[in-house]
Amino acid sequence: MATPSTIYDLELPTIALVGRVNVGKSTLFNKITETNHALISNIPGTTRTRNIGIALWRGKNFRVIDTGGLTFDSAVPLEDEIIQQTEIALEEADVVLFVVDIQGDVLPQEYELAKKLQKFSKNKKKLIIFVANKGDRAIDRSRAHDHEFLRLGLGVPITVSAINGAGLGDLMDFVSTKLNKLKIRPKKTKRIKMIKVAIVGKPNVGKSSLFNKLIGQDSAIVSSMPHTTREPYDTLVKYTPNTEIENSKKPETTNILFIDTAGIRRKTKVSGLLERAGIGKSMEAIRASDIVLLVLDAAEPITDQDQQLAGLLRERAKSVIIIVNKWDLAEDNEDTFRNDVKQLILQKFPHLDFAPVIFVSAKNGYRVHQIFPDIVKAYEARQIQLTATELHDFIKKAIRKHLPTRGMGVRHPAVLGLRQLSTNPPVFDILVKPRTSIHISYAHFLSNQLSEQFNFYACPIIMKISKMKK
Repeated sequence: MATPSTIYDLELPTIALVGRVNVGKSTLFNKITETNHALISNIPGTTRTRNIGIALWRGKNFRVIDTGGLTFDSAVPLEDEIIQQTEIALEEADVVLFVVDIQGDVLPQEYELAKKLQKFSKNKKKLIIFVANKGDRAIDRSRAHDHEFLRLGLGVPITVSAINGAGLGDLMDFVSTKLNKLKIRPKKTKRIKMIKVAIVGKPNVGKSSLFNKLIGQDSAIVSSMPHTTREPYDTLVKYTPNTEIENSKKPETTNILFIDTAGIRRKTKVSGLLERAGIGKSMEAIRASDIVLLVLDAAEPITDQDQQLAGLLRERAKSVIIIVNKWDLAEDNEDTFRNDVKQLILQKFPHLDFAPVIFVSAKNGYRVHQIFPDIVKAYEARQIQLTATELHDFIKKAIRKHLPTRGMGVRHPAVLGLRQLSTNPPVFDILVKPRTSIHISYAHFLSNQLSEQFNFYACPIIMKISKMKK
């Protein structure tokens, strides 16, 4: 089944940054969008999948696309895929910024790229703006009139420094002037309410394939090469439930931001600065998310690394949906076997006993559409606020069902009440009699009862214990 989502169209003009490796496109992207979204290093091929961000200039917004650096070398890993991502960005762009390094020499491949861009500009009627980056010093910026740059046939480049911001204001003013002449012009966008969903897991469990299937577009590069995804890549989609399938009386559109992250593995197995930096950004994506899709490979056993990652999600109090991917490879697809696998997963992840398990195949789309209503349900559960009356009735029934067990101390404990301190995630405070204490297992019992009675779906419940004053 096709994805029930469509990519959110902000109806903003778009600029794309294009050029060879190591000319500073990602640094420029971060400077223009005022973020640290793009991973930056001096290692060729750092950026693979294109990054997309929203920039604000003179009170109005436009889209910016950062593309992977082109090496023009077929022997470079994923070069064909990076070229394909660049071509997609060029098609989406209204204005293209061709970026070169003013401190270095112009390579023969850049002359070829300049010719292709000029031809593309003529056929597609899109403006090419020539930008020379790394103009950190006056002596660097003076090279703008050098013959080798003029030979590119794009005129005198606008010199900027993505590091210190030199010339950036002039560039943005020039870009803004051109964008304001388009049919779709920069405009102030409204703040969009959205559910942030991070897709996490070990390398090669199919996160990017799942991401592409969820958004309905091949936006992320998919490869069997470990750590193909080096930095988080996100896409905002609109999801409207199918009333016939999901029994929804009133279909309401929900905005969901899906974030594809770099594979996370043990520190001892991490190789190189790029992977370490990518994992760091994955952790940032987890912290910023509302819900996490923890992706497992159906064809591989659950490892210590999976369990450690699950433990981290519980510590962060994230709502979690466990996705068992590559289910098309399972030899047995009967309900009995599926339930057995669920029980095994819960045994391996006792700290995620609140997380539902969904079996999918990102390759052929099997049951991927079922993830969407679960995301909405999980998000709504994080917002549940119980009234004082509901909590009073709940704790009375819970005590009748199971008397509190004693913790440290000799006095038999007495639970005097229960209050909710906050939502997103839900935090509750158990009020106990002075000079008594309850065992932690009783707090777990109340947590399970709350989850069951009030349907805190896919959501961890944080329980605190306070002793009442005399």
